Amino acid sequence: MEYRELAVPGAFEITPRQFGDPRGVFLEAFKADAFAEAVGHPFDLAQANCSVSAAGVLRGIHFADVPPSQAKYVLCATGAVLDVVVDIRVGSPTFGTWDAVLLDDVDRRAVYLSEGLGHAFMSLEDGSTVLYLCSSGYAPGREHGIHPLDPELGIDWPTTARDGSPLAPLLSEKDEAAPTLAEAKAQNLLPTMDEVTSYLATRH
Repeated sequence: MEYRELAVPGAFEITPRQFGDPRGVFLEAFKADAFAEAVGHPFDLAQANCSVSAAGVLRGIHFADVPPSQAKYVLCATGAVLDVVVDIRVGSPTFGTWDAVLLDDVDRRAVYLSEGLGHAFMSLEDGSTVLYLCSSGYAPGREHGIHPLDPELGIDWPTTARDGSPLAPLLSEKDEAAPTLAEAKAQNLLPTMDEVTSYLATRH
C-alpha cells in the first residue's frame, strides 16, 4: 500500500497493490500496522457504513463534534465517486482548503480523513457503492454539515458522469439546507485546531 498525504493535513490517499489473474482481483483494502505507521496513530473501527448512489448524488459536507468526532476510511467498491476532504478546523493554517481523490473500481484507492475534517463525495455512475469505516458510531445530535456548493469553498465538482453524460448535483434536503463555511463558523459549529490536536494526542 502507498500512502500520500493530501493538501489537507490529516487526510491521506491510500493506493493498494492489486493482484489479478483469470479469476479476478485480490487486494488488501486495509492493513492496521501499515496504517498506523503511515498516519501516526491506529484506526479504531466502531462502525461500518455502506451507501449506494445514483450518478450526480452529492453527499456532504459532513462532520461531527470533537471529541470524539468521526475519522473515516472510505472506499468505493463498485462505480466511481469524487471524494473530497475539507479542512474545517478553525485556527488551522489550511482552514478552508479542500482536496479530492477519485475512488473507483479500477485503481481501488481509499481515502482516510482524521477527526475534525469535513467529508463529501459525488457519485459519477449509477449504483456507485461506497464503504465507510468509522472510528465512532453515528450520533445524530453531534452531526453537522456544510453546503457542498458553498462558493467560498469553490469545490470543483464534476459536470460529466463516468459514461460522458452531463452530471448535475443532487442533494438531500438536509444537505441543501446546510450553512456555508462562514455561517457554520459564526454559529460555532466548527471544531478548532486546538480541540482536534488535544483529542488526537490522547490516541497515541
